Amino acid sequence: MLQLSPVILEGKYVRLEPLREHHAEGLWEAGKYEEIWTYMSKKMSSLTDIQEWIRIAMDNERKGTELPFVILKKESGEVIGSTRYMAISLHDKGLEIGHTWLTPSVWKTRVNTDCKYLLLKHSFEKGCIRVQLKTDARNQNSQRAIARIGGVREGVLRNHMIIQDGYVRDTVMFSILDREWPEVAKKLELLLFGES
Repeated sequence: MLQLSPVILEGKYVRLEPLREHHAEGLWEAGKYEEIWTYMSKKMSSLTDIQEWIRIAMDNERKGTELPFVILKKESGEVIGSTRYMAISLHDKGLEIGHTWLTPSVWKTRVNTDCKYLLLKHSFEKGCIRVQLKTDARNQNSQRAIARIGGVREGVLRNHMIIQDGYVRDTVMFSILDREWPEVAKKLELLLFGES
């Protein structure tokens, strides 16, 4: 049976901790860059926006539908973004990894790969049979990144969401299944621990 609870996950480059109110100022500093929010459902324009976003995430955690994390640089403890388990279905043994954003200084580094490795490893160890990831159809970088780590493209959900400024978004859906995880894990470990 799938069993998930708040947990600290530590990798080679990052430490994922349960998201809490005291992370708000660090997240605001990390998230002050307009380019982060282009494809996100809601833009964070103020510390108040971040505080409300944390409150909603923690409410969803209490309901058992999400487990939100703050992403910290392992070496310095600096807040560099956030991610979460969401759409958690204990009965169906599945969840989604999403609401992931990072401060631009760590884009195109191994930080996001490390985050995904930790989250995928933990979810499959805890009994998941399916982990899904989705992204805005316009976000080609995200699609390439998900495919690069082993996500299988399942298709497009047309007119799936209305996001900031009323934009009607098409969503590209990917997944990784438990039977695929051993090969995906090898690929991620090579990306993280192999030669640069």
